[in-house]
Amino acid sequence: MASLLSFSLFSFFIISATLTAAATSTTTIKVTLSPLPHHPSSDRYQILNNLVTSSVSRAHHLKHPHPKTKAKAETNTTVSSSLIKTPIYPHSYGGYTINLEFGTPPQSLSFIMDTGSSLTWFPCTSRYLCSECVFPNVDPKKIPTFMPKLSSSTKIVGCQNPKCSLLFGPNVESRCEDCAPGTKNCTQRCPPYIIQYGLGATAGLLLVENLVFPHKTFDDFLVGCSILSNRQPAGIAGFGRSSESLPTQLGLKKFSYCLVSRRFDDTGISSNMVLETGSDSGDAKTPGLSYTPFFKNEVSTRPVFKEFYYVILRKILVGDAHVKVPYSFLVPGSDGNGGTIVDSGSTFTFMERPVYEPVAKEFEKQMGNYSRAKEVETKSGLGPCFNISGRKSINVPELIFKFKGGAKMALPLANYFSFVGEDDVVCLMIVTDNVVGQSVHGGPAIILGNFQQQNYYI
Repeated sequence: MASLLSFSLFSFFIISATLTAAATSTTTIKVTLSPLPHHPSSDRYQILNNLVTSSVSRAHHLKHPHPKTKAKAETNTTVSSSLIKTPIYPHSYGGYTINLEFGTPPQSLSFIMDTGSSLTWFPCTSRYLCSECVFPNVDPKKIPTFMPKLSSSTKIVGCQNPKCSLLFGPNVESRCEDCAPGTKNCTQRCPPYIIQYGLGATAGLLLVENLVFPHKTFDDFLVGCSILSNRQPAGIAGFGRSSESLPTQLGLKKFSYCLVSRRFDDTGISSNMVLETGSDSGDAKTPGLSYTPFFKNEVSTRPVFKEFYYVILRKILVGDAHVKVPYSFLVPGSDGNGGTIVDSGSTFTFMERPVYEPVAKEFEKQMGNYSRAKEVETKSGLGPCFNISGRKSINVPELIFKFKGGAKMALPLANYFSFVGEDDVVCLMIVTDNVVGQSVHGGPAIILGNFQQQNYYI
């Protein structure tokens, strides 16, 4: 049975109560199953190590975000009266994309769907350059770009345009030399932006443009025209909670998505993302679903945390064992640190070491009959890993997240363990900062990545 979650933009993070309960605390899998592509083992280790490094670097950025920076230099979509449906595709670089159309006439481009950031931007102009865009099935010289000169509705955002302040704050005019406060009819443009995403970054100018769906067009949508990027295989559709995000600009009441299972390859298989623009249904609950409320991190010293979708994680269970996690890591404190966020832009779930270590140790304890595969842990960046060579089946403890309000996320085995190497080693697909030697204390302690979200309706 596919697991199910729902994602109501303003009220609830919802987990299905219809998930079939296991009779015991362990799950049995056949060793012939493998969710990874059949690349040579050395390539698979490199793919996994890159994804682990990216996930930890992404965590470091989300936990210690940089403010928006002023630069030093310059599909198959259906729409009803209230619902917009667009396919969402998995990719080998660990992200999921949707297709959006901008401009007059419309130009179709692919965007990584990211709930951990808010600005939507596309690769822009014939001069667009992406450095270090070395990803499977991505040619950095052939990344599709938006061409402003081919659109009659493109406008550069001016320094006095209220949309400029969405990204740079209400005092942006003081940063524009020709637009001192009180200046009228200023023609200076909004400052260039630089945005970081962990290992990657992008820079460009802000535009307002038409965002076009069949039978429905959103005028004057704030979008970034990126001319230079680093490690960004596509544009980004920002689904965070800030005022410049796609959901906020479109006035969405809710949005939902399902991330289909993938083997870190580009299969072309898709599922629907749904954007609801109709009247707000309020706090009405759907029968058969259990709910947990969103938590908004209002700490004034780190206002950027307001961009994230926090949920209150009460307990982590490995099999029948309640993993002892310090309360300060489960709920944000007065300094804004701690808590759990939902992030579609992270591949693997990240846990700070005081959370990860007791979880990993409990798996080691309950899987003590299997020897550790230390060499694979070193090559892949994952751990703990277990050698299951010669076994027809193995017993793996369940991994369950219990949230405030009673909602329970009992992860399917494929969402937290995977075969690595030549199908004789399985690894826990959750990462922490000590995997690649980084220190990322502070900010959200747990980041629920898209690998753990797959096959849930979010």
